[in-house]
Amino acid sequence: MNLDRRIAELVPLEPSFVSVTYGAGGSTRELTNDLVVRLLEETKIPAVPHLTCIGHTHDEIDGILERYAEAGVTAILALRGDPPRDGSDPDAGHFDHASDLVEHIRSFGDRHRYRFRIGVAGFPEGHPDTPNTLEGMNHLKMKVDAGADWICTQLFFDNHAFLDWRDRCRIERIDIPIIAGIMPISTRRSVTRMAGLAAGTVFPASLQRSLARAGRDDEDAVSEIGLHWATEQCRNLLDHDVDGIHFYTLNKSDATLRIHRSLGVRSARGLQRRGP
Repeated sequence: MNLDRRIAELVPLEPSFVSVTYGAGGSTRELTNDLVVRLLEETKIPAVPHLTCIGHTHDEIDGILERYAEAGVTAILALRGDPPRDGSDPDAGHFDHASDLVEHIRSFGDRHRYRFRIGVAGFPEGHPDTPNTLEGMNHLKMKVDAGADWICTQLFFDNHAFLDWRDRCRIERIDIPIIAGIMPISTRRSVTRMAGLAAGTVFPASLQRSLARAGRDDEDAVSEIGLHWATEQCRNLLDHDVDGIHFYTLNKSDATLRIHRSLGVRSARGLQRRGP
């Protein structure tokens, strides 16, 4: 199985955690739950499941949390999530915002005497649904005030945007760890896909020029450019005392392994100073 092989390749790096995604409207709920439990049973890597609340009831979320607690899950990434792909009513659930889910997880922990560390999403270049950046910061502060322990950002390619956003977080007294999300470009097609995954993401001109210089059919050159850019991003982030770096691998470990070697850290834990 490709996933098993990729995880086995990452185990020697001693990552602080591996995140497991959750489909729109909970469409892959059982697969997510099963994989999280299996990772905890078969590897030494802590599994951090994504948990989305849109379209879910309190009882449904409690059922998932109970299973995670029984399996020994210690951290969860709490997200609002995307509307169901089947077109069903996303308002059928009991949660309107990610902050509501954070509050509910915290309440579950109090009721069951089992404390999950709760992560939430951050958007250094803004959220497509919230063009007002001040309002976006207020939304993040609501999630933190509801009980979030750490923030994992959406992918980005412009470190200046991230560092400025981090400073603005600190001004607003958002002092929990902020982990930077990095996704190396691997193909020209992946650029389009990334733009869709993270609407609003800026592709700096210098990155675009490098990609333009590569031949249209030279995917090896595109991959090397993406790898170099991501490596320099990570090096710069470490120089600026980032709390941690989270690689969006999409079940591909090669780029992460090469970046890790280039940075000269002993283990992936050297890429994280604070977090889940």
